[in-house]
Amino acid sequence: MTALLTPLWVALSVWSGGGWAPLSGLAATLRWRPAATGVSWSEARLSGPGEAWRIRLIVARLDPRMVRFRLDRAAQWSIDRATDGALLAINAGQFANGLPWGWTVADGRLRGLAGIGPLSVGVAFDSSGGVHWLEPDALRDPRVQFGVSAGFQSYPRLLADGVVPLPLREEGRGVDLTHRDARLALGQDADGNILVALTRFDGAGGALGFVPFGLTVPEMASVMQVLGARNAVLLDGGISGQLLIREGNRLRRWRGLRAVPLGLIAVSR
Repeated sequence: MTALLTPLWVALSVWSGGGWAPLSGLAATLRWRPAATGVSWSEARLSGPGEAWRIRLIVARLDPRMVRFRLDRAAQWSIDRATDGALLAINAGQFANGLPWGWTVADGRLRGLAGIGPLSVGVAFDSSGGVHWLEPDALRDPRVQFGVSAGFQSYPRLLADGVVPLPLREEGRGVDLTHRDARLALGQDADGNILVALTRFDGAGGALGFVPFGLTVPEMASVMQVLGARNAVLLDGGISGQLLIREGNRLRRWRGLRAVPLGLIAVSR
């Protein structure tokens, strides 16, 4: 077993306008644009080793006191289903055999039972704007769904109370630390804001954004940490990752190449 002794972000850089700077300066480069009440978004250019030499990062920030989250279930879900009233839409969780994986609560009703995984975590939204990060053992309690308007389970967890889990910091603990792919993550910062981060390959001026090149899992954990997330989890990325943001009367879309069975949508309260 070989430990990762260097900081996880050490090989990543962010474009600061005048040149490439360490990833630790990412937050300072972001220029947040208001999209709707309680929703803003920004972009950054990242650079890393190999396939990650040019990566576009799209970040959205949502105040759960100003928006309401719901899950949309469909055999072939994509962000194109989420145009009416949606302020933001992403694919939610992970999938198995064409169905949502793990614990799922939609419209206040339990739709899927807890999955088993050491780095899995449940994300639950209640009707008052509260967001709860639930360990796998808690998800097996049938009472946990009470008061939850929308909730899902995903993996691997990237941050737990600000700390990157040990399996993402040391090789040989069941997580592939070197595979590169397009990534989608959801997190929450110390102020309670929800953070959504999507990566796209930025080669050829963005024309090859559909190519599933990108960051490793530890690198994505570092991105979420530098963005200020205290808790974060990966969602299904690769060709499934997709994001819609309503900016005034304009719908900005970063489409995936594969339909999924579950979407997370934010609408006005």
